[in-house]
Amino acid sequence: MTAIGIYGSAGRMGRAITDQIEQAGATFAGGCEAGDDPSLIARAADVLVDFSAPAALEAHLVAARDAGTPIVVGTTGLGATQHAMIDAAAADIAVLQTGNTSLGVSLLGILVREAAARLGTDWDVEITEMHHRHKVDAPSGTAIQLGEAVARGRGTTLAEIRVDGRAGLVGARTEGTLGFGSLRGGSVIGDHSVIFASEGERLELSHRADDRSLFAKGAVRAALWLANRAPGRYRMDDVLGL
Repeated sequence: MTAIGIYGSAGRMGRAITDQIEQAGATFAGGCEAGDDPSLIARAADVLVDFSAPAALEAHLVAARDAGTPIVVGTTGLGATQHAMIDAAAADIAVLQTGNTSLGVSLLGILVREAAARLGTDWDVEITEMHHRHKVDAPSGTAIQLGEAVARGRGTTLAEIRVDGRAGLVGARTEGTLGFGSLRGGSVIGDHSVIFASEGERLELSHRADDRSLFAKGAVRAALWLANRAPGRYRMDDVLGL
């Protein structure tokens, strides 16, 4: 059986993933938290799952790389520095990085990309997301992922079209831009909507998470898929064969 190790095992996602491992027919190789030696779990596992914090990612990638162990990176709030680290690690090991391990969100990204490719820039695009009051990053990693899907569909980059919040902005909306709206409150697990709006009609593509276990199930499925893959950088789309 595949042995799965977890970085960030004491967190909400880490605990949920641990609960799902045995149900998936795999084994739990152990967990790792801040202050622990990440190399120990990297050597004990067949594949790793990281749901810790951006600041911890470098040490985890180094440990995974040294041990030759594939790793699923589900940690959100990553910046350009962390993505460069992932690119470097992917030269030696299989790395799957995603802002959301939900299979439904992965399919939503495909639908969003296709809609963006077929609808012109006269269709305005806005992304809204809502999460629980404890979430620290905004927009969410999933919202960024969906924004990147819009950009790919339109043959551009997210950096070129992104607008974060409109408070204080003066004037009409600029055609071709992509706006983000983030809401925080209560115990909302995660709601995301991508809105395409034109004169006289509106298309909304949405996903709502009702149970945190869906992310854990997706993370375990991704880990099992990634184990024994060739070095490279992968996405949830690859897990689904998309």
